[in-house]
Amino acid sequence: MKIAVASRDGCCLDGHAGKAAHWLVFEWDENDPDRPLTAPQSVRLEKDQIFHYFDDGGPHPLDGVALIIAASAGDGFRRHMGKRGAEVLLTGEREARVAVEKLVAGEALDGVRFDPLRLVCSVRDLFARH
Repeated sequence: MKIAVASRDGCCLDGHAGKAAHWLVFEWDENDPDRPLTAPQSVRLEKDQIFHYFDDGGPHPLDGVALIIAASAGDGFRRHMGKRGAEVLLTGEREARVAVEKLVAGEALDGVRFDPLRLVCSVRDLFARH
């Protein structure tokens, strides 16, 4: 299973998934849950691949990801990713690897912190194409 984490610096979770250009993609083998996570693949999106701008006209570098972990995301992003087959989980966890390790260990992720951009996105989502 592929798990993508929005992370600007390769360590910490990025603030807003819909505008994130940098992602870490972890692979986890559900059939061998005791196997440790390997180093994530770093994915850098071009501007037209960032989800706020992406037109769904073709393949995307994050296609095949089953779970997305982010600090913040609007309802439109969640619906959009659901159509692409990915579930979005929000967390207040600061470190990307720690968030993924907790998730695969079956632990609860830390609660979501307040993000004023989510309010802006909620209004924007009322008029979004997705």
